[in-house]
Amino acid sequence: MSRVCELTGKGPMVGNNVSHAKNRTRRRFLPNLQVVTLLSDVLGRPFKLRISNAALRTVDHRGGLDQFMAKAKDDELSAKALKIKKDIAKAQAEAA
Repeated sequence: MSRVCELTGKGPMVGNNVSHAKNRTRRRFLPNLQVVTLLSDVLGRPFKLRISNAALRTVDHRGGLDQFMAKAKDDELSAKALKIKKDIAKAQAEAA
């Protein structure tokens, strides 16, 4: 399983460990990924996603999964998240 956020596309970054003597060794900065269950208000069902804490805060800030998906860019979303976005958009179109 790759260490990539399903909603924002955040992945590992690379950098250096720097010692007191300024010796540099390569290291990886991994995103803080959590497995969370988010509820879609429009579809009325939960979705289990592996997302970063920053993405979880953004979902809460925007008012839930449905509003986050409405503003999300397709190229950042995983295949699973794209399907969820499409289902939400379809359900909203039918409701209107």
